[in-house]
Amino acid sequence: MAKAMSITSPLQGTIWQLKVTTGDEVRQGQELIIVESMKMEHAILAPESGVVSLIRVEEAAPVAKGEKLLEIVPQEVGAAEIVHAGGASTSTERAELAEVDDEGPGGLAPGSATQSTDGQRDHTAPDPDTPTSVSEETTDAAESHARADRSERVDGIRRDLGGSDKVAALHADGQRTIRDHIDGLLDSGSFTEIGTFARSMREDDRATTPGDGKIGGHGTVDGRPIAIFGDDITVKRGSSSIVGGRKEHRIYERALAMGIPLVHFGQTGGGRIPDLVGSEGISELGELFLVARRRHRIPMATAIVGQSFGGSSFLSALSDFVVMTRGSTLAVTSPKVFEVATGEVITFEEVGGVDVHARLTGQIDLGVETDDEAYAAIRRWLSYLPSNIGEAAPRTEPTGPIESDPELPAMVPASRTRAYDMRRVVARICDPGSVFELQPQFAQSVTTGLARIDGWPVGFIANNPMFKAGVLDPEACQKIVRLCTVCDSFNLPIVWLVDVPGFMVGKQVEHDRMLHWGMRMMQALQLASTPTLTVCIRKAFGLAWQAMNGAGMVSNGLYAWPGAEIGFMDPEVGVNVAYGSKLDRIDDPEAREAERLALVAEVSDATSPYEAAGTMRIDEIIEPADTRRILATDLAMLANRPVPPPEARILASWPTS
Repeated sequence: MAKAMSITSPLQGTIWQLKVTTGDEVRQGQELIIVESMKMEHAILAPESGVVSLIRVEEAAPVAKGEKLLEIVPQEVGAAEIVHAGGASTSTERAELAEVDDEGPGGLAPGSATQSTDGQRDHTAPDPDTPTSVSEETTDAAESHARADRSERVDGIRRDLGGSDKVAALHADGQRTIRDHIDGLLDSGSFTEIGTFARSMREDDRATTPGDGKIGGHGTVDGRPIAIFGDDITVKRGSSSIVGGRKEHRIYERALAMGIPLVHFGQTGGGRIPDLVGSEGISELGELFLVARRRHRIPMATAIVGQSFGGSSFLSALSDFVVMTRGSTLAVTSPKVFEVATGEVITFEEVGGVDVHARLTGQIDLGVETDDEAYAAIRRWLSYLPSNIGEAAPRTEPTGPIESDPELPAMVPASRTRAYDMRRVVARICDPGSVFELQPQFAQSVTTGLARIDGWPVGFIANNPMFKAGVLDPEACQKIVRLCTVCDSFNLPIVWLVDVPGFMVGKQVEHDRMLHWGMRMMQALQLASTPTLTVCIRKAFGLAWQAMNGAGMVSNGLYAWPGAEIGFMDPEVGVNVAYGSKLDRIDDPEAREAERLALVAEVSDATSPYEAAGTMRIDEIIEPADTRRILATDLAMLANRPVPPPEARILASWPTS
């Protein structure tokens, strides 16, 4: 007959439950006794199959570590399923439980047995901290209930938001919920929520404020991870509140820590009253502005998809890219507040509609007609950028040949006074279909945006003679600085295409701070660390030549077409200014005109690009048809440079707007 095996306690505690009696057949892995220690219940399992021959302890009795609990005589028993706290065991579990290490003392695995000095074999139950410990059976039902309760809560919160009737009303009106917006942007099935169970701090609002007006988490866009959040207008109009603000800040913190872009859907109704009326409540909102310390460590985009006042508007102004749907409003304060505070009556569209910001303020980068267009714009914008400030911008497969383009020169009229659309030239130089213009209706004398050349992502800045002759005015300078800041922060080289008559002059631009914005732009160029390449296409006069990253600036490649003119001012204007008195003294009109033309020709000779190239103020005068090839070659070589550390990129700390 087999020797009896003693089962000993692996820890000090109290006998919580005896699960067998003397004479019971037990199978390997079956629960025998539950020992309670430090308010945790630990299951003692049978190391082998057999029959219980002796029980040495009673329920509620204290037990010492190593104390004998019961004895089992090993023998074959029936093949019934082993049942423990986790339910019926699997065949894999039975196989694992059957592995008994009999190497002897010093080499025992949990569940092994040894011969005792009294002829019996002793077995010490597995340490509860080892992977062999099993959850207690008595809590299985409670755990199952807890899981079911959580599932029911989650389903209700995510399905109904602030009320199924409100969701239905939005959909009936052709509008989307914040969850619709999140699902519309992210790759299908990729969203993982953060803060599902958040609710208002106010006791009387807790049951009616799921998420506390903000929904967010993380997911993927084209396979790349991003963080995302937005305003839930079914919960108190998505208004800014204490817990909702904490959720937004938590998602922002996680995005920074993970080094992934942050996308925000804005349509809040402003600050929540009465939550924020007192000093305590309003003081909580300080976390909102911690986003201002982002220093472009990660890209941030905002989509304004409804009426946005207060918090969501502030976040848009702190973003690198803002897209806005028609019918939305972007403002600090609602027109209703205007009327109460000042008596001014104004419509939502007049205070902050798409056309106001796309054409007048420049506070958005793109206005679109539909939500789907907004999602597409964000996806496209993200495609040009790295996930964070420490990465190189991603290159894609080129979509066009790198060779001479004999049709390119003909797109630029030889006469400096003939208008043309520089956007056609940009599209010709860049990879087909890759140009993503930013702020296309604002400050149209310059065109800016993102594109690719031979697959390399770049920012582009170009004068557009089709609008105001391509002049630089305060709005144009603001537009240029905004793009420079983004490109410098995220390692995108900038390509400058120059055809500029100078800075705008006149009383209005002086009052609009032409001096301030012109010099702010010059500062940005001098402080930029990202590579820049400049091509003078047709003309560059005055300090606008430097302002467009010309001679004396930080260009890594400075080129000119052979017909370009570079000088202090347009030769026609220069002659009239410098020689006006002399010409006035010539009475004969024909003689006066002949003298004027001679002087213009003389000044024009001095504006030849060969003069600047002769003194190494231009790297090379290039064949216009080779522009794309030369830029692509330079970009490939510049890609070998190490990515500058964040602290070397001063523009990363510049304001976004």
